[in-house]
Amino acid sequence: MATDMQKLIGTSEEDEEEDMDMDVKEEDDGDGKENGEKHVATPVMVEVGGMATSGSNNQFQYHDQQASRRCRPLEEKERTKLRERHRRAITARILAGLRRHGNYNLRVRADINDVIAALAREAGWVVLPDGTTFPSRSQGPRPMGGASAVVTPSSSHMVSQQTPAASLRGVTSGYQSSGEYNASSMKGVYMPNSSPYDLSSSTRSQTPPMVGDAGEQIESHPLIGGPMNTVDDKQIVGLAPKLPERDFAGTSYVPVYVMLPLGVINMKCEMVDPDGLLKQLRVLKSVNIDGVMVDCWWGIVEAHAPQEYNWSGYKRLFQMVRELKLKLQVVLSFHECGGNVGDDVCIPLPHWVAEIGRSNPDIFFTDKEGRRNPECLSWGIDKDRVLRGRTAVEVYFDYMRSFRTEFDEFFEDGIISMVEVGLGPCGELRYPSFPVKHGWRYPGIGEFQCYDQYLLRSLRKAAEDRGHSSWARGPDNAGSYNSRPLETGFFCDGGDYDGYYGRFFLNWYSQIVVDHGDRVLSLAKLIFDGTRIAAKLPGIYWWYKTASHAAELAAGFYNSCNRDGYAAIAAMLKKHGAALNFTCAEIQMSGQHEDFVEALVDTEGLVWQVLNAAWDACIPVTSENTLTCHDRIGYNKILDTAKPMNDPDGRHFSSFTYLRLSPLLMERHNFMEFERFVKKMHGEEVLDLQV
Repeated sequence: MATDMQKLIGTSEEDEEEDMDMDVKEEDDGDGKENGEKHVATPVMVEVGGMATSGSNNQFQYHDQQASRRCRPLEEKERTKLRERHRRAITARILAGLRRHGNYNLRVRADINDVIAALAREAGWVVLPDGTTFPSRSQGPRPMGGASAVVTPSSSHMVSQQTPAASLRGVTSGYQSSGEYNASSMKGVYMPNSSPYDLSSSTRSQTPPMVGDAGEQIESHPLIGGPMNTVDDKQIVGLAPKLPERDFAGTSYVPVYVMLPLGVINMKCEMVDPDGLLKQLRVLKSVNIDGVMVDCWWGIVEAHAPQEYNWSGYKRLFQMVRELKLKLQVVLSFHECGGNVGDDVCIPLPHWVAEIGRSNPDIFFTDKEGRRNPECLSWGIDKDRVLRGRTAVEVYFDYMRSFRTEFDEFFEDGIISMVEVGLGPCGELRYPSFPVKHGWRYPGIGEFQCYDQYLLRSLRKAAEDRGHSSWARGPDNAGSYNSRPLETGFFCDGGDYDGYYGRFFLNWYSQIVVDHGDRVLSLAKLIFDGTRIAAKLPGIYWWYKTASHAAELAAGFYNSCNRDGYAAIAAMLKKHGAALNFTCAEIQMSGQHEDFVEALVDTEGLVWQVLNAAWDACIPVTSENTLTCHDRIGYNKILDTAKPMNDPDGRHFSSFTYLRLSPLLMERHNFMEFERFVKKMHGEEVLDLQV
């Protein structure tokens, strides 16, 4: 077949190799190549004697063509050179785009083999130096059509048809599915089937091409989801059919809570609008929500002096909730409010803490430039008596004990169903590695936050114990807040993060996270005995599809491609009987956004890695949405994560908290969708099961 094609287009194997050469350097204009020079023939049309002749001419025309090529005039040689330069200029732009936007580490003089090998490795295949290519063991043989490509006549864009686990970002960028990418670090974990209503999955692009009545090819359009006919070099896109929704009737009951507004209690510890809130709570009660979640801010309750607590506004609020026969999830917030996404009020840390910070700024997290972050206290002072004779852990303990004593009747009556203990910025167990106030913007990798004197002292001790005192420093090549992984020597592929010093530093840095959670939750377990306690974990989903997982490393999760950064945290929570509140349940729906493609996001891979780590440790999982959600697609995505389809162990969320109560939620259409969502979470029958 290859020989026939060579005869038809009038070129040799050497010509093919030259044509496939992706060297973007412009060829010499000299005459050195004139002897024996071979010009690239156009695959569709060739010129013979000044006439345009089809590539399907007979053998006789082929011999004439060869003779014509040997006496080709100088003008035609120049035209060929111009065509070649034009082709190579296009190639240069393609390679530049792959390097910049696709995270492909292509050399300057890359050829087509480099591009194909990069795409194959990205899809989970093994490519040996001699070109031998085969599926990885963890991937197994790929099904027919699982990674085929369809090129439409009217477009030069190639659309990859991914396996069912892939998402639209895989379709548009060629990235592999989360299941394939994390095969080494997620062996044996449960990955649910794609949901029929998941618009971010590739279930609409996984089917093989179909044939229409007239014999024309019909293929599934990856971005629209409907059938696409190719007739006479034109694409005819049909409307996507209505897809049946999953029926959750009879499934497990998952309680639904609604988070109250951040400013429901003011800085004087008074309710801001009790009458308006009461009306809204009654409406929520009418659709059978289970309860509400509220933040109890350290900066309000213990605002003016150590161990002087004012709970008056919260007492009135809790009483209102009890009279409506709703339950309470309480968040003990030891961080400031304001400056983060979604913060519409400003609640700083207690005034007396701020005074201490002015004279000793090392009580706050510090980056390598020496900038302090007063959002929460550094974990380096957990055991240092720098807060007017108390350690940070003792301050947290006294606050929790005061809360438990003040609201004893609510605990005894079971009104307070869960206490979530704030463990860091935004109440999450992580370093404040991506603060907007310091200039961070998505999708920057962030910076390490270990440069206050107390954490540096801990690092110095760890380095001396290891026998390498020179390692008592933070990485000096980890970039800045808005760097990309490949721009740094520490996080790039094969970077220092995986060297001897890098592994030492990241082990120490991530262990500080686990140790802080262990200290605080051990005390919370004693104080709230008989009531479920919980810790909140963020979804650091950007740069998840890189080898280093740079953003996660900076936040304190040692989750590079050859490690599981969440198993140790799950084990710590199991030790204290604490639940995991994970905040990334619905972000999967946005996976096709170009920002997600640029940042090598794999939200589904992250979600299922964290959930499986928790469920393998047999700890309860709760969740809350990160983004505002009022549409059915978003609710269905939450449902699909909360109640995984065909989970052999029947695992599901122990509760879900909707973020948050607002006038927009109470609008008629939005509230009807919310009511429908609550029924499905409760396992009740919903009649209109069509989108």
